[in-house]
Amino acid sequence: MKKVVSLALALCMVVASVFAFASCGKKTSYTVGICQLVEHPALDAATKGFKDALVKALGEENVTFNEANAQGDSNTCATIVNDFVNKHVDLIMANATPALQAAANATTTIPILGTSVTDYATALSLKDFNGTVGGNISGTSDLAPLDKQAEMIKELYPDCKKVGLLYCSAEANSLFQVNAVAEALTKLGIESVKFSFADSNDIAAVAAAAAAGSDVVYIPTDNTAANCTEAVYGAIYGAGLKTPVVAGEEGICKGCGLATLSIDYYDLGYATGEMAAKILKGEAKIGETAIAYAPQVQKKYNKAVAELLGKTMPEGYTAID
Repeated sequence: MKKVVSLALALCMVVASVFAFASCGKKTSYTVGICQLVEHPALDAATKGFKDALVKALGEENVTFNEANAQGDSNTCATIVNDFVNKHVDLIMANATPALQAAANATTTIPILGTSVTDYATALSLKDFNGTVGGNISGTSDLAPLDKQAEMIKELYPDCKKVGLLYCSAEANSLFQVNAVAEALTKLGIESVKFSFADSNDIAAVAAAAAAGSDVVYIPTDNTAANCTEAVYGAIYGAGLKTPVVAGEEGICKGCGLATLSIDYYDLGYATGEMAAKILKGEAKIGETAIAYAPQVQKKYNKAVAELLGKTMPEGYTAID
């Protein structure tokens, strides 16, 4: 009888150990590295949305954020993500194209989710891109309908003959956007001229040249421009020029633009966070997760600039707060 009892107790201990091991083997707390290229309203909103979604899905006590800002320097992005890799974070969120590129170069095993990235095929030099990156990379795109942005220019200024396309030459996704807008403008019978700047040091001079030689200036979703809206505003409106600026996103429009057809970056970041939660919990495989896009866009305008230019906005445009 004693042997039977002892055997039963031993069996219970073995079963308990198996369940304990299984419980310990299932990860419930995570460390997430966030590399943000630069501080400006759009990227800040995307990061906030990402964190809010993860906290809601996993619980505040179960997720630790290792957050770093590269202050606009691509080389610093590489340093940040390499540190994440060395610390064996569970997932990397790369906010903006240079951050995504740095993360992709740093690891092929840690899951990487991009956000505020316009075109993944351009950013990662992908051939035959079908909507899914594969490997350890996925994310969300901030691509607004570029043909609709061109149509916005025509709607606001039907007599426009020439549009100056102002963008940073160091940002591959900015060139992708201006090429697409230029093609759309051509179809509308509008000429376009590219004005590229290398960095924040020459943006004011190039912006002034674009405004002086164009009927309208278009600025795509460009991180350098977004971080230098005061310089653009000063170079154009501060210098007494009345050339309207149409922007690719709300943050740039708020700083120096007249109008934009923009997405909501908080919502975009939130969608990225929901994606991250599913991947971390094993509910989705990152290599099979397609790039997601913003569900809707909005026509918005800068009331102060509209008043400065004496422009009455058409119906359907909402003033930026």
